[in-house]
Amino acid sequence: MIERGLAGLPGVRAARVNMTLRRVRVTLEDPETDPLSIIEGLSDLGYPATPIESGAIPPDDGQAAMLLRSLAVAGFGVLNIMLMSVAVWAGAEGATRQTFHLISAVIAVPVALYAGRPFYRSAWMAIRHGRLNMDVPITVGIILTLCLSLFETARGGQEAFFDAAVTLIFFLLVGRYLDRLMRDRARSAVTDLARLTSKGAVGLGPDGEQFYISLEEIEPGMVLRIAAGERLPVDAEVLRGASDLDRALVTGESSPVAAGPGDALEAGTLNLTGALDVRVARAADASYLSEMMRLLEAAEHGRGAYVRLADRVARLYAPVVHLLALATFVGWYVATGGNWQVAVFVAISVLIITCPCALGLAVPVVHVVAAGRLFRAGIMLKDGSALERLAGIDRVVFDKTGTLTTGHPVLSGGPLGAEARAAARTLALHSTHPVSKSVAEHINAAPLAVQALREVPGCGVEGVLGGRRARLGHGRWVAEIASRPADASGPAFALEGGAATAFGVTETLRPGAREAMAALQAAGLHPEMLSGDGQVPAERVARELGLTRVIHGATPDAKIARLEALRAGGHRVLMVGDGLNDTAALAAAYVSMAPASASDAGRSAADFIFVRERLDAVVTAHEVALSSARLVRQNFGLALLYNCIAIPLAVAGLVTPLVASIAMSTSSILVVANALRLNHAFSAPRAKLRPRSAFGTITP
Repeated sequence: MIERGLAGLPGVRAARVNMTLRRVRVTLEDPETDPLSIIEGLSDLGYPATPIESGAIPPDDGQAAMLLRSLAVAGFGVLNIMLMSVAVWAGAEGATRQTFHLISAVIAVPVALYAGRPFYRSAWMAIRHGRLNMDVPITVGIILTLCLSLFETARGGQEAFFDAAVTLIFFLLVGRYLDRLMRDRARSAVTDLARLTSKGAVGLGPDGEQFYISLEEIEPGMVLRIAAGERLPVDAEVLRGASDLDRALVTGESSPVAAGPGDALEAGTLNLTGALDVRVARAADASYLSEMMRLLEAAEHGRGAYVRLADRVARLYAPVVHLLALATFVGWYVATGGNWQVAVFVAISVLIITCPCALGLAVPVVHVVAAGRLFRAGIMLKDGSALERLAGIDRVVFDKTGTLTTGHPVLSGGPLGAEARAAARTLALHSTHPVSKSVAEHINAAPLAVQALREVPGCGVEGVLGGRRARLGHGRWVAEIASRPADASGPAFALEGGAATAFGVTETLRPGAREAMAALQAAGLHPEMLSGDGQVPAERVARELGLTRVIHGATPDAKIARLEALRAGGHRVLMVGDGLNDTAALAAAYVSMAPASASDAGRSAADFIFVRERLDAVVTAHEVALSSARLVRQNFGLALLYNCIAIPLAVAGLVTPLVASIAMSTSSILVVANALRLNHAFSAPRAKLRPRSAFGTITP
């Protein structure tokens, strides 16, 4: 209802609501559109809006407290009316029975008016805007039950249903309050992460003056003082001081890590022991912590195939259930020879028991819990649909450098003259490739002025220094400008017309790589390597990991071609890569994953990002995806089973409104509780992960 209502507003392209997070995300056709019109539109729909910053903790809307108060009032009414009803059931007759009915009416009417407000308000707002929601039949059922009871009491009838009306409200409120508590628990990943964000910090002026600065005012280049016990509000670099840090948010390890001048620190890191003076590297909205919060929120707003299916079914609910209740009334009216009281009573039960709460919660609550479970494992999910796709993969393709290996190769060899050393280091400093970073560390020379600088994905970096072209990158590509080629299987450098010089590379496997490959093979996912590196280093890494399928020397186009070939063969492929040359492949894959150390383009193209070093994050993500898919199917099954059993019983007149309210609330609670099981157990195939004291090195 909210999405359709907002989509009809001028200037709104699309709207997506996440009821678990209590947030709505609106896409505008024109950036100049006044957001106040959106806020007013939400208020008109019955949902007062409050703008919040991305990743901020949603303000308390008071709904939980209101539900609890209403529940207390309903409980009071149930206890007292039940005392009257027991006397009637025990055989009270005549004036005594009529007195008990009147006392029940005096209690029931104000209790129902107050305690039923959550349902009445929601139903009224829906009807006011020409729509039907799940609270409309609930409200109709309560009103009809009260009216029927008042009618029977006024004419001195034998039966009155005040106990059913108030008890119905009581159990509906119990279900809604428990549902609210469980949803709050499900979205705890977002709120827990938001609580790690500092609201500000102590800034240092040029003369050492200290002053407080709010988070929004912190800008790159500022100097902050982070005292022991404080969290970093933004990404920063240590200028002065030494301390121990809790970086569990980034690494997953609880052991303190020493930090000193020159170390880069992420927002959310906890300073444990000594004061640090740090220089701000990025503004708050571009920090590591903010990026994680945006990814987590994006995941929970995702709309996969299961969500779209549930939305379509829930949208049909209101008209179908009202028609069914009407048909039930007509059928019982005819069958009982015109006894409209019985017909109304049965129709009320049908209205209540067919609430589609369980169906509406079946998918979103699983995605919210899954996103939180992945976050605690150091994996960020961009979209719930990616979780569905990951559950369906049957192949995994890995890049080598920076993915299967640590991305921090150690170079050896490469005898260069003074001019060549300076030129090679100059090019290396202008590239983010791991090999380039190692070249810059390996060579000690002052950089030169460079012109026409460009980085060629899959090849290397090129520039003009002193009027001569220079290249640093893949041996075959470098050889194109050299008078004498070097080893074509590894990285090399050459000045135009001069001899090419090759570098020896020692690579270290990423922690958890061996275990991850074993687990994926055990799961039947047939991992393979698709690398732009040369044959010798690629095959050495493959042998260390037990990979039988290796493609080396692959350009970005060749990587896409391989993925297309697998797709043509009916395979659904997970691509795991990190470099600029992997960006197109990550985007083209069925589903993709990248480490946090990947290039900006790579992280943008990937569906999942793992922020810790261990490669078994791929196995964990696949396990969570499989468990999520299974829980979604179970939730759909529970919702379907509930309706298949409940609706025929209600239509047959075997269910009272009281039993209907209990059954409806129980079905919703079961679905949410089933989704929360994802926090505790997996059943996907997994190889035993054994800790290792060291990881091998591979030297060509």
